[in-house]
Amino acid sequence: MDAALLAAVEDAAAHGVALRTRLLAGAPELLARHRRELPQRDDLCGAFCAALALRAGGIDRHDNEPLDQDTVALAAGSVVSRVPDPSILPDGEPGRRDYRLPIPLIDDGKLSGTTAAGVMRALELIGAGGSLEAIAFSGPWTPRTLDALFDRCETFSRPVALLANHATHHLWGSSASTEQLVAHLLHGTAEGPAPDWDVGHFACVVARSEGPGGSLYALADTYPALGRGGVHLQPRERLAAALARPDMPAGGMIVLVDARDAAELRAGASAAGLEEGLWDNGSIEAVEVDAADEAEGG
Repeated sequence: MDAALLAAVEDAAAHGVALRTRLLAGAPELLARHRRELPQRDDLCGAFCAALALRAGGIDRHDNEPLDQDTVALAAGSVVSRVPDPSILPDGEPGRRDYRLPIPLIDDGKLSGTTAAGVMRALELIGAGGSLEAIAFSGPWTPRTLDALFDRCETFSRPVALLANHATHHLWGSSASTEQLVAHLLHGTAEGPAPDWDVGHFACVVARSEGPGGSLYALADTYPALGRGGVHLQPRERLAAALARPDMPAGGMIVLVDARDAAELRAGASAAGLEEGLWDNGSIEAVEVDAADEAEGG
């Protein structure tokens, strides 16, 4: 369990208040792999999170390659900015460009990264011949629909991973104190740290803690400078707004679930009003870069 969440639970207990905290099935393995793999390589947040989800689901290799963010990036059609831009990184992160495989490059860094469709394709391609199923939900995102999706996922005994494609500037900063976290859980206090950065991003949702005043979701993020070792806690209202991304290209949630639980997941999400489908998060795929290069070449 994240140190901040554990401290919040212990502090609440000292005040005679019981909190309900639940890790998703497969989250311990995802978090163990997360600690070993940090940080993401530049522009590969979606591939980084998809690799964690697949490893938590029991898949270690693909096409005789070790399963890591580079393997997923190639399968997803990820593209990397030709020139690094340190200004888009969280404070304290120098960036990482030691790519193990040749990821395609693009001149316009604003279009780099991984599309939601690319993440889905990689998950489906690598997902053990159908034993795992990737399902994308485009919204609408509210605290109620977010809770309903997690409620359904936490009933599964087989590994399930939630990949949140969100806007970071709608979140609390990742350095919330134990006092701020406890105040939110006990009283619904909305005041928290200012956002760390402002990008479209992927992170894994691994747990939730509920109190009489509010709920906090635990995100396994892609940089160790965020939170404590890359894990931080977010009020459900903030995470829902970050998924909705009303002021930038769209976001959503991709769920990697055991195929035997897929029908139940779909039924629960539909009952909550969530729509199944992909979104355009503003990135482009390697095939589009190739097509543009061919057009310029005449």
